[in-house]
Amino acid sequence: MYVIVEINGQQFKAEQGKKLFVHHIQHAESGAVVEFDKVLLVDKDGSVEVGAPTVEGAKVVCEVLSPLVKGDRVLIFHKKRRKGHRKLNGHRQQFTEVSIKEIVA
Repeated sequence: MYVIVEINGQQFKAEQGKKLFVHHIQHAESGAVVEFDKVLLVDKDGSVEVGAPTVEGAKVVCEVLSPLVKGDRVLIFHKKRRKGHRKLNGHRQQFTEVSIKEIVA
């Protein structure tokens, strides 16, 4: 059984026992339980239920494993040819690691 759930504006395929890296969740502490109720699709052993826009009564219960995880470094390089202009910026996205404990459908 799996569901498609929307977390902080992104869609994830969630299965029980799976770990996800989602965009940083404000005020989340390690070990806290978080519930997400924007379930867009539920698949129970081949029978698919699609929400319009969400499935009624479905939710995903997660446990926060690590509230702040930094992603890989992304380099942004700007250059204008023949002008001597070069600029290098870096960025590391912040994520929250969650573990799927229960899917209520």
